[in-house]
Amino acid sequence: MSRPLKAFLKIALSVAALWYVYTKIDVREVLQIFRHVHYGWLLAATLLFAVSKVLSSYRLNIFFRNTGAGLTEQSNLRLYLLGMYYNLFLPGGIGGDGYKIYLLNKKFGTGAKKLFWAVLLDRVNGVLALFVLAMLMVPFIALPVLYKYLAVAAIPVSIAVYYLSIHWFFKDFRKSIHLTNLYSAGVQLAQLLSAWLILLANHHQEQILAYLFLFLISSIVATLPITIGGIGSREITFLFGAEIMHLDIHLSIALSLLFYVITAVVSLSGIYYSLNEKALNIKLECGADVKEPEAKV
Repeated sequence: MSRPLKAFLKIALSVAALWYVYTKIDVREVLQIFRHVHYGWLLAATLLFAVSKVLSSYRLNIFFRNTGAGLTEQSNLRLYLLGMYYNLFLPGGIGGDGYKIYLLNKKFGTGAKKLFWAVLLDRVNGVLALFVLAMLMVPFIALPVLYKYLAVAAIPVSIAVYYLSIHWFFKDFRKSIHLTNLYSAGVQLAQLLSAWLILLANHHQEQILAYLFLFLISSIVATLPITIGGIGSREITFLFGAEIMHLDIHLSIALSLLFYVITAVVSLSGIYYSLNEKALNIKLECGADVKEPEAKV
């Protein structure tokens, strides 16, 4: 499938999802929530989200180290911010993850296949943390008892599947499995606290766990590369989830949209490195196994 077609489909799905949500809510009520938002809590939510992204960059660098292409933390963070910008604002290109693979392969000669698995496992690791946190919440929210038993049972099964998959198929990444899991827990807890602060910014303190559970589920759905930066897919997940769990639909959509705005604000910082390639200044850390390709004469 061509890149322009992929971009068109992503935009179309995002617009279609947002339009469907629009037909199901009273936009004036959502705007009313925005008008009374507490900007202090919103700023704190933004800072926590930024912290989660720094932790995410550290986690990804651990996976890079497993390939022998560990970067200095500063240059890795710059590359991570650029990747966030590409993922959110340039859906028709190779994307942020694709650009990381391309750049490190070109600059340092690291195998593209190794880099691909590093980036993919970084994503899978994050989704696993989201799933486990969501399942841990299920026993404490108003859902049928059967679902609660299934959720508790799903936790050890999902963790076992992940660990066994790494052990059998990705031996290069086994040595850092515990550390990356700890980073993922930190990342998702920081984003969960960010979502909680958004609820506080909207002056809401009821059924907090239910809203946070929906936030986690919507975050899992948003990782699917079918919309622009998760916009549309996250909102429609909140819409259906709020209807099923009898939550305030307008507050749910407000939470989703405000989180997207925070994501966009933080991601926009990567535009500096897009416009100023020299400032990216990607460097390997001391002791990295990969050597820069020799210049052709």
